[in-house]
Order: sequence, then structure tokens, then C-alpha cells
Amino acid sequence: MRANFETLVYEAEQAHFSGWDFSYLKDRLVEEEPPWDYRQMVLDRLPGAQSLLDMGTGGGEFLAALPGLPAITCATEAWEPNLAVARRRLEPLGVRVEFLSNEEQLPFDNQSFGLVINRHESVVPAELHRILQPDGIFITQQVGGKDNLQLNDFLAPQIHYPYADWDMACMAGQLEAAGLTLLEQQESFPTYRFLDIGAIVYYLKVIEWQIPGFNTQTYRERLLALHEKIQTEGAFITTSHRFSVIARKNL
Repeated sequence: MRANFETLVYEAEQAHFSGWDFSYLKDRLVEEEPPWDYRQMVLDRLPGAQSLLDMGTGGGEFLAALPGLPAITCATEAWEPNLAVARRRLEPLGVRVEFLSNEEQLPFDNQSFGLVINRHESVVPAELHRILQPDGIFITQQVGGKDNLQLNDFLAPQIHYPYADWDMACMAGQLEAAGLTLLEQQESFPTYRFLDIGAIVYYLKVIEWQIPGFNTQTYRERLLALHEKIQTEGAFITTSHRFSVIARKNL
């Protein structure tokens, strides 16, 4: 059992991560989907959009797969390793990709976009309001502050999770205060099933804000205990936290 543990942890530590590609976790992390379809939410609004911004595009995978992008389509990305990946994928499609060094100052003029989409990226409502055109639409799916806290409870109960209060009501209040009208909002707590310890190590390596400062040496004994739990029970089950909001800028 220990030899298997060492192999799984080592392979996860060495595995490469690029763009926003979680294919390493295929058949190792089983995710229950939320009851809405973020892609369909975007597709429903895309035909009438003359300009589009994708906030936090990652490697541009989602944006590149959308049909009929507006002539004015831009994307931001705040993680530098993703920037070159996104530009290689999106610039041939006519998409301008901007590095986001400061989320409180987006690199666009006032009222630049009729549609802004955002999947799992932070947003400053005042800046969003500034770059949206009057009657412009904002679509987001967010990771809530109660996301997979069972991992924190098992591995690092002593560490305070700084985003625990982030939820649909919090974001909705911020958007309304910034001058947007809420059109739709939904919240869900789907199940995650981690099937081996390597999947957990890889997940925590990529989602570095889940347990700040996580490394396999510091958490070795707790990881070994979690590995044994998975071997006995077949999976480590957690509860994710997702919410979606569609809002419109007031005229």
C-alpha cells in the first residue's frame, strides 16, 4: 500500500499542467455537474452580441470552441504560463488576449463590451460595470467558498480558509450595488469523488488556493492516512460549491 502511495504521489507531482486542462484527472476524479449548463447560457446570448470579453480564459479552450465569435472578441488571463497557450490558440481566430496584471484595472476602454463571460474568475463589479455597454450582459459561473472543504478538514483543519463567505448572495449583492440588474441566479453543491491519492495531490497542486502552501512533504502523514481511507472505502467524497449569475447593466 505504501509503495502504491509513493508512486501515485510522485507521478502527480511530476505531471504537467497547461492551460486549464484537467485531463490528467480523467477517470480519477468523478464530478457531478451542476444543474445548469454554462456553455449553453453563453450560447443563448452569443448571437446578439457585437462584442465579447472572456475573463480568465485559461488556455482559451472554452472560447475557441464557441461558434460565431463577434468581430470584437477579447480575453484576459492573469496566470502568465497560460498566456502564451491562450495566444497561440486564440489569436489565429482574431481574438485579442490581454495579460491581466491588476483585476481592479481592466485594460479596456469604457463601455467596450456588450457581453462579458466569466467562468471561475474573480471580478471587480465596478470595473465590470465600467467596461460593459448600457444594457450589456454579464454571465458567470463561480466556485463558491464552501468548495471541497472536506479536503481542508481532513488535511489542514488548522488553516482558516479565506474564501468561506463567497457565495451567490454575496456576488449578487455586489453586482446590484455596482449598478447591474440580476436576471438569473442559481447555486448548487455537486459531489466530487476522488478515486486515488494522486488525483488529490494533482488537484491541490493546481488549485493552490484550496490549501495555501500545500506540499506533499508537510502533509505526508495526513496524505498517507487519506490514501488508506480511499483504499478502504473506494473514494474520498467531497462537496463542491458552484453558483451562476446572469446580470444586465442598467441603462
